Amino acid sequence: MAILIHSVALVATLLGAAYLGLLLFEAYRRQRQLADLHEEEKAVFRARLEVVRAPLAQASAQAQAWSGHRKFRLEGKVLEAESVCSFYLAPHDGRPLPPFLPGQYLTFRLSIPGQAREVTRCYSLSDSPDHSDYYRVTIKRLPPPPGAPAASPGLSSSHFHDHLQVGDFLDVKAPAGHFHLDVEHRGPVVLIGGGIGVTPVLSMLTYIATAPGNREAWFFYGVRNGREHVMREYLRELAAQHRNIHVVVCYSDPMPGDRSGVDYDYAERVSVELFKRVLKVTNFDFYICGPPPMMETLTRDLGAWGVPEDRVHFEAFGPASVKKVSQAAQAAAVDAPSFELNFTRSAKKLVWTPGAGSLLEFAEANGIHIDSGCRAGNCGTCATAVRDGQFGYLSTPGAQVETGSCLACISVPKTALSVDA
Repeated sequence: MAILIHSVALVATLLGAAYLGLLLFEAYRRQRQLADLHEEEKAVFRARLEVVRAPLAQASAQAQAWSGHRKFRLEGKVLEAESVCSFYLAPHDGRPLPPFLPGQYLTFRLSIPGQAREVTRCYSLSDSPDHSDYYRVTIKRLPPPPGAPAASPGLSSSHFHDHLQVGDFLDVKAPAGHFHLDVEHRGPVVLIGGGIGVTPVLSMLTYIATAPGNREAWFFYGVRNGREHVMREYLRELAAQHRNIHVVVCYSDPMPGDRSGVDYDYAERVSVELFKRVLKVTNFDFYICGPPPMMETLTRDLGAWGVPEDRVHFEAFGPASVKKVSQAAQAAAVDAPSFELNFTRSAKKLVWTPGAGSLLEFAEANGIHIDSGCRAGNCGTCATAVRDGQFGYLSTPGAQVETGSCLACISVPKTALSVDA
């Protein structure tokens, strides 16, 4: 009996030790799980912190961007499509470049042979802001205006394509512009590029592909056919490598050799009706840049679809904006009085009448030169000193000018006005 009792006690002791061991192992396993979970949470926190830090770092770098013009050397020219070329620019001083916000542009001061004055033009940056050693702009050679084949082609675009060679120098202002991706917001976006208007939204798309967070992005790209399709392979690879990026290509007039399902997805124009079929919902921010008819149609139809106005963003310079500013001038002219304008340097006193347009348009119509670039109040090139009188703006200015000056491209007189032009 004593032996039996001793055996039972021994078994109980062994079972208790085993059970205790299991308890200890389970406690250790849970501790490791918690530690691993903690590491994952820390990784997520670090990623979120980087998302927050990125725009702050960019803003800091923007504040340190150079003033005036900086010398850049043309390092490369790459033909992207018919009459479309990318230009790679490196700073002549070799110092690192500040990042920019995806969608912004560069302002160029060009010395074009045969022109009495330097020409100012703005071109969107088409690459990611992640490069500190170069910038890239992608420019289409503009043909003569429709219906006027004998007219001259685009002055500055022809200069870039035909005259600038690798090794040439350019005077460039720091990146600027208020049409850019909201890098602090993490919600889904629809990026829409029509023709050469693809350049700023291409910068946005490339940024999203490299930024943390897998932000959902739909990229709708509209051109006539394969001859105008820029960076075809790059866009295809981008969509293949990133599950959060969806590329939808539309050809409005495909050529016989263009392959449906390979080169393009839809044989139609980019439209809100297409968005309804593909996206089905409106919970996106929309960024649009393209020809004026495309932008006007899309912004109108997005509103009719129920997309709030503050979620529709569009390019803030170029032909579309010029037309919009002109329309604003006409609207403002209703029942507006006439005012005398004194252009002091030109020694001309003229009467501005309702419907005459902005100060810049009025000056040009009367043979008075005022430097200009974007013609939509963003680049600051047309800043003009006001000697006397009051003026108003047709649209919200993007560029800041010193007190006592106006942006002539979006200004109209509110009283008799005297300006230094």
